[in-house]
Amino acid sequence: MRQRRSAVDSGGDMDPKVERLRSAVSRLRRELAAYPAEFPDRGIAEDELAALAAMAAHGTPEVPRLRRSLLLIAGSCGSVSALTGALTDVREAVDVFGGPAAR
Repeated sequence: MRQRRSAVDSGGDMDPKVERLRSAVSRLRRELAAYPAEFPDRGIAEDELAALAAMAAHGTPEVPRLRRSLLLIAGSCGSVSALTGALTDVREAVDVFGGPAAR
């Protein structure tokens, strides 16, 4: 069984990558909650944002799982222009964990 590294080091400091992810996810969750219009896949975005928040809260997340969640979030709310800035922040926070995905 693989062990996950803790997001907090022995000195009690939060890993800056994890903190960036938590902040970006929090921002997108707030903006999505405040967005007044419904769209078909909003629930998917909300579920995946909750999953990202849980991963960030429980240690260093696994990159493949981060990328999967990011793809689902982008696919479900990427066409909502009001969320573009917050979505970009989440994408950039995910990229910090392993760089951009290979093309």
